[in-house]
Amino acid sequence: MKKKIIFAFLAAMVCAGTVFSQQGAGFVDNSSPVANIINHFGSRNYITGEVSRADLDLILRAGTRSPSANNRQPWHFTVVQSPALARQIVSGAVDGNVLIVVSTAGDGKTNGSQILDCGLAVQCMYLAAQSLGYGSRIYTGPMDNINNNLKSALSLPSGHSAVALVRVGRLQAGTDAVSSASPRKAVSENVNYK
Repeated sequence: MKKKIIFAFLAAMVCAGTVFSQQGAGFVDNSSPVANIINHFGSRNYITGEVSRADLDLILRAGTRSPSANNRQPWHFTVVQSPALARQIVSGAVDGNVLIVVSTAGDGKTNGSQILDCGLAVQCMYLAAQSLGYGSRIYTGPMDNINNNLKSALSLPSGHSAVALVRVGRLQAGTDAVSSASPRKAVSENVNYK
């Protein structure tokens, strides 16, 4: 009986420490209306498992509903479900991962407002995936490989270049923001008031 009480006490302390560390790291309670935005994290621990078509459609809808300068909506989404093609883009992709490559007209480097619009679409899809219980991560590193070597394999529209992608997939059990999130600067380091 004594061991059970000690174990229960230690478990409570660990849980309290987890809640404290989440709040101390800038996280908010999951009941907060902005929890999905503040508590997000770029997933790394993917496991094999499908993303349902219904959920994928919702994620893509979130991208198409993102803000756009002058409502130009300059983005094009290429959904990569082929494991072999996904691994050519992201080396650690596992079966069932979906990559959503976002492209726009131009070179993908100097067309600033179009790139910003695409970035907003990427962020919306990234957050939508997490709100549906999937892991998601934003990548910009593979863009040179895509633009130099994989445009035709991806059937990007003529004149388009890839600017970013969202990886969506199932997560390993126990993955959470506390153990997976990168350290962030305090708000006070990035904001000033006048």
